[in-house]
Amino acid sequence: MAKNRSDVYVYNLTKENFLAFRVKIADSILSRLVGLLGRNRLKPESGMWIVPSNAIHTIGMRFTIDVVLIDKNFRVVGLRELMRPFSITRPNFRAESVLELPAHTIFRSRTELGDQLQIEHYEAASHIQPTTPDRISAASEPNIPR
Repeated sequence: MAKNRSDVYVYNLTKENFLAFRVKIADSILSRLVGLLGRNRLKPESGMWIVPSNAIHTIGMRFTIDVVLIDKNFRVVGLRELMRPFSITRPNFRAESVLELPAHTIFRSRTELGDQLQIEHYEAASHIQPTTPDRISAASEPNIPR
């Protein structure tokens, strides 16, 4: 199954786990305005990344979501678990963008304030770094416990 080119994944570098694998980017006026409206739910391990944004609302939504606010360096600066429909977050002036994720994602991933996230397109993750001589020698040695 091919991934949509606009999809990104979200990885928590601090906790060494994934928050989501199929996150749509909402970076135009229309896509930010529509967001998740009209959907009945978020599929597991999916989400929406709203760029730029420092607050959201769930007016007109039909389901509960988790919200992660991140700064320009992808550090978590705000969390809102189990945000119900017809709610509004206060603006977080440290936030540059917002992740809308399925309910319980924050709990499952153990994400906390200050965690460092990595957000990448799938194409960027497929590039392999060139092997250097010290990587070759380290990789060629068997990892045998002594």
